[in-house]
Amino acid sequence: MPRCSVRTSLYGVSLFRRVVVINAGVLVSAAILLAVSPATVSPSLQLAEAVVLAVGTVLMISVNLVLMWRVFGPLEQLTGLMRRVDPYAPGRRLELARADAEVADLRDSFNAMLDRLEDERRHSGRRALAAQESERRRLARELHDEIGQTLTGVVLQLEAVQRMVPEAFQDAIGDAQEIARAGVEDMREIARGLRPQALDEFGLRSALVSLASQVSDHAGVRVRPQLAEKLPALAHEQDLAIYRVAQESLTNVARHADAGHVDLSLRCTARGEVQLRVRDDGRGIAGDEANGAGTGLAGMRERALLIGGRLEIRAGKGGGTEVTLTVPAGGSA
Repeated sequence: MPRCSVRTSLYGVSLFRRVVVINAGVLVSAAILLAVSPATVSPSLQLAEAVVLAVGTVLMISVNLVLMWRVFGPLEQLTGLMRRVDPYAPGRRLELARADAEVADLRDSFNAMLDRLEDERRHSGRRALAAQESERRRLARELHDEIGQTLTGVVLQLEAVQRMVPEAFQDAIGDAQEIARAGVEDMREIARGLRPQALDEFGLRSALVSLASQVSDHAGVRVRPQLAEKLPALAHEQDLAIYRVAQESLTNVARHADAGHVDLSLRCTARGEVQLRVRDDGRGIAGDEANGAGTGLAGMRERALLIGGRLEIRAGKGGGTEVTLTVPAGGSA
């Protein structure tokens, strides 16, 4: 688990007592110096005496400032580290090599709070995504079983009617049949988008090949899948997250990128991780867009987070946009 490190001195007293001791020490030292030094102050302040007082005052303030910084400096550094904690980079914690009791308590409390928040976010996110996928599955089933069957029945009825009506009505009924058939195909496309049947039946690789073919056929963008034959075993929720990230990435390309080609690759890295990469030759993505919450990016980041993966979205070297999802093998995080 990566940690941010701050080095500071360890004293066995509280911050309050240290501040009191430091200020008292500065004042006592100044009083002793005045007592043992030959400096005096005349009833009417002389220039030399004013200079001595000014120098002494500046020296006292400087010494006090240096000592106070040694006390409160770690707090400022700790605050700065807190600001840099990224919710999309879980597991990062604050660490002080040595710290006062109050600073150490603050560090431990903050880290414990991060533990609780990340754990709750992970569980609530998984519940939300599970509910979402369940609803998608229900809608896809109802579209296929109810509306699909109804539209198919309409097509069959129109065929029967076409055989019985005069020839003058044949063309109109034929047009109605084509519209109904197109409605059946559109409904099937929507159902496949809601719940990828190929993923459940044939696995991730076949589902990605089918997805690439669908986008190529309907979006006018040539998708070139490059999928490794052998990949490490993944949990079902990891397969689903990879598929959804690929689906959202290709949808963004079709809607926003004005691209002609897309490379869709799935491979195993040297570290044994599974890496999905979607790279297009379109108009590219600006930095504020890549870091924003639009075009489904927030949902992609959330899915990556919940399976312990890393999602990177950046402009491609030769133009276009590159989306990379890296997932640890061997089950979800």
